Amino acid sequence: MVFDFIKNVLTDNKKYESSIAIEALRASLKQDETVIEVEDYGAGSAIIKSNKRVVKAIAKSSLKPKKYAQLLFRMVKYYQPENVLELGTSLGVTTAYLASGNSAAKIYTCEGSKNIAAIANNNFKHLGLQNVTLLEGAFEKTLPFFLNTIKKIDFVFIDGNHRKVPTLQYFEQLLVIANGKSIFVFDDIHWSEEMEAAWIIIKDHPAVTISIDLFFIGIIYLNPDVKVKQHFKIAY
Repeated sequence: MVFDFIKNVLTDNKKYESSIAIEALRASLKQDETVIEVEDYGAGSAIIKSNKRVVKAIAKSSLKPKKYAQLLFRMVKYYQPENVLELGTSLGVTTAYLASGNSAAKIYTCEGSKNIAAIANNNFKHLGLQNVTLLEGAFEKTLPFFLNTIKKIDFVFIDGNHRKVPTLQYFEQLLVIANGKSIFVFDDIHWSEEMEAAWIIIKDHPAVTISIDLFFIGIIYLNPDVKVKQHFKIAY
């Protein structure tokens, strides 16, 4: 599985047309001078401390780098999950990559801040994305709603809160609707001591058969056909 991932996903250097419009959107957001109020439910920005924020500052500090956003796109494109969940929409750039990876998939994305969610929804309309549902509000409210609505989850990208206990809670809650083909991706696993500790617990969980540490994000597979737990570190 890991060789397959490296060969067909990690080292896939093909240029995909969908990235042109998304990267143009990213560039536009990095120039946007609009000031908005932001509700911050997680560990907060490591850079921006004020609740009044300029959109371009949010874009520069919180959007996933192109390299990793496009990796998520390639993962969705290759594995073709039917149901995708993202915890932490931000301005919607990574969401757009997830949605573009499989237009037949249902993409659910959760964003705590009302004003950021509004910008993200406008961005989805601008890009013509028809398969994205944005759930607005604190994860403590939106995640239980999601869990009561969706019976199974194939692909999860967790990029919100950045605290140990909530991250582990999200993981445990989502395991209930996971299946043998489910893939979980955790952002910023080395962002803090708390996230380091959470990642160690997650990769050692009995349900996890394969884990991959890419030094910025962590990937876990729940495939029960893999009988021996394996952990890999890959420079990326």
